[in-house]
Amino acid sequence: MNRIDLSPLYRSSVGFDRLASLLDSSLRGEQSTGGYPPYDIEVLDENKYAVTIAVAGFDRHELDIQVEKGVLTIRGRKENTEQERKFLHQGIAYRAFERKFNLADHIEVVSADINNGLLTINLKQEIPEAMKPRTIEIGTSENPAEKVLEHKNKAEEAA
Repeated sequence: MNRIDLSPLYRSSVGFDRLASLLDSSLRGEQSTGGYPPYDIEVLDENKYAVTIAVAGFDRHELDIQVEKGVLTIRGRKENTEQERKFLHQGIAYRAFERKFNLADHIEVVSADINNGLLTINLKQEIPEAMKPRTIEIGTSENPAEKVLEHKNKAEEAA
């Protein structure tokens, strides 16, 4: 089993406690799924992504997409058909599958479309205003930072 030593990361980072478990589960998960079905992860824009999965032979109602606790799960289960078919060669895999993708914070599923046997799930990262970088004013003993911010807020309200 592959093990990754993340102790150097923990010396200079705060709040990445689940990183080791994510890496371990990703390494284990990739081996168990066997690479089926194939997929692409694409960067469309600075905060937009797309996951495209080859789902040839599956219909919309045979696919299930869920997001729970930061994990995007795509499942496919082919319905049993009453019609018995005789193949000379069967190369198209209709077997059931489950693919999981760990989503970063503030990643939301925007839409999902199926076209020409490809399921595309569009994702967008929307960082809340409170999480965006901001400048912190440094005050002095004569002019504390609280007064600087208070004065700045009044000026912005007046404008």
